[in-house]
Amino acid sequence: MVTKSEETQLNSLENQVDNGGGGAWEYLCLIRKLKVRRSDKVLKHGLSILNDPKQRSTLGNEEWTLYEQVAVAAMDCQCLDVAKDCIKVLRKRFPESKRVGRLEAMLLEAKGSWELAEKAYTSLLEDNPLDQIIHKRRVAMAKAQGNISVAIEWLNKYLETFMADHDAWRELAEIYVSLQMYKQAAFCYEELILSQPTVPLYHLAYADVLYTLGGLENLQTAKKYYASTIDLTGGKNTRALFGICLCTSALTQLTKGKNKEDKEGSQLQSLAAKVLEKDYKQRAPDKLPQLTTALNSLTLSS
Repeated sequence: MVTKSEETQLNSLENQVDNGGGGAWEYLCLIRKLKVRRSDKVLKHGLSILNDPKQRSTLGNEEWTLYEQVAVAAMDCQCLDVAKDCIKVLRKRFPESKRVGRLEAMLLEAKGSWELAEKAYTSLLEDNPLDQIIHKRRVAMAKAQGNISVAIEWLNKYLETFMADHDAWRELAEIYVSLQMYKQAAFCYEELILSQPTVPLYHLAYADVLYTLGGLENLQTAKKYYASTIDLTGGKNTRALFGICLCTSALTQLTKGKNKEDKEGSQLQSLAAKVLEKDYKQRAPDKLPQLTTALNSLTLSS
């Protein structure tokens, strides 16, 4: 995940390069380091270096890294002729390279030649079953074709081997949510929270799923995770504050005043409502009447 300071540095360098202030190579290196996706910029500034023999000669062995970076960016931008030319140069330089073979398979995928791409990926995986990029490309290809069940199957198989891949768990969770398979999504978010307990996004997403599932136990747990999201964000997460109000209202209706935690819950709801009202007064005063109406309706229903 890119930090705020890294994003500021990247944007500053990008602005410098775009305005002719130099630093194109440093910018491209930073994009690789941060693993961000700015394909149009990579294509533009990468080609400007590759098409200049003088600049290209200063790169040494990094020249081939740039060819690969530009090839991927060109496929992303559907400039397939550029990608093909870059891959051709790399194949000539590295005739036996599996890494270049992966780029060739990606080019087939970009062209929509799904069967040929699948054969190429399968062949590459036979040589190296632990190639994470190829596994992820197969998932992406299944999603691109609308084969969501296949994408789920491959993601699950991938996670059997690479259990620490947070991005894969999150992608699988989001697919499950899109299919309304909330119990499966909840399991994915539990795995994410176990491995990265201080990331508020996972607490919030888990709480949303549990609230959607409903039921006394799920709502109680959802409220706890909305509260932990608020704690991790210093009380600044509007969605989590709303979540506290919604969960408290739903729990009150379910227990009908029989729960000993009702009093504490109503106090928490009142506190969350006050923070929301204060936040809206500062950031969106024109929306304050709608907020007040919504909060009042929750109070009345509970």
